[in-house]
Amino acid sequence: MRCKGLFPEIVHRIAIVGSGAVGCYYGARLSAAGHDVKFLARSGYSILKEKGLTVKSPDGDLDLPSVQAFSAAEDIGPVDLVVLAWKTTSNASCREVIRPLLHESTMILTLQNGLGTTEYLAEIFGGDRVYGGLCFVCINRLAPDRINHIAQGLITIGEFNDAEPARLVRLVSLFTDAEIPCRAVEDLQKAQWIKLIWNVAFNGLCITEGGVTTAELLASAEGESRVRRIMGEVIAGATALGMSIPASIIDEQVVSTEQMGAYRPSSLIDYLEGREVELQAIWAEPLSRAEKAGARLPAWGQLLADLRARLAERG
Repeated sequence: MRCKGLFPEIVHRIAIVGSGAVGCYYGARLSAAGHDVKFLARSGYSILKEKGLTVKSPDGDLDLPSVQAFSAAEDIGPVDLVVLAWKTTSNASCREVIRPLLHESTMILTLQNGLGTTEYLAEIFGGDRVYGGLCFVCINRLAPDRINHIAQGLITIGEFNDAEPARLVRLVSLFTDAEIPCRAVEDLQKAQWIKLIWNVAFNGLCITEGGVTTAELLASAEGESRVRRIMGEVIAGATALGMSIPASIIDEQVVSTEQMGAYRPSSLIDYLEGREVELQAIWAEPLSRAEKAGARLPAWGQLLADLRARLAERG
């Protein structure tokens, strides 16, 4: 199914697929701005339906006593924009869940970590309707109806295919008009790798070092050294694939992470709560692509092996 025609001048209907921390936070912001937002929730549906959403945030608290919550995509029907916010570990369900939400010109925006999702969505639904979004945000879901936003919040968005630039501008405006920091990127692949620099190192090491927070990880010289070494290898992997990312970004990301305080990354929370960790999208797939391009990345490879061992121990 390919997207014919332009992105609508006004997005009337938005479906949030995956009502976890990311989906609920950005969905709540869009809803508070007056958009018709429908939340597809697999867990916590009844609580969302009954209690709505509360967001605690340094950018302004939100109290939405009523939200449109659904347990099945068929009950939502076609929308103008699908925001895919569940973890990549659920992507096998994309075809059956997203298809009922599409009309001829529906856009699909994925707000997921790692690599592979945009290609997967393009193969199923056509690349001209697919956008990749990257969230730079510290956020946790305390309960199905309660979101704690700690810091940041920027979304960067790029097109999977080179389509009409005006469509991307209008999509970015949808978020900025809702007071969500958002900007367009010309090179989506490079933007994905820049996000991987943080995710590979901090999400991975916080698990393998025994379930520590980012602050605990950076508290020791050895921990910070490992973070920096792995970040450097992610940059080397990107370089092997033809992308130029300055090494100075390592200092920037370490400093910004120190400012977060004792933050628990999303993969650490998944690990501690017994959920599947996004091993393939965040660590294995990017590493495989970089090594095939000729990069030698021993610290990253060891981190992946350590993660697999940790997950095997958990059972």
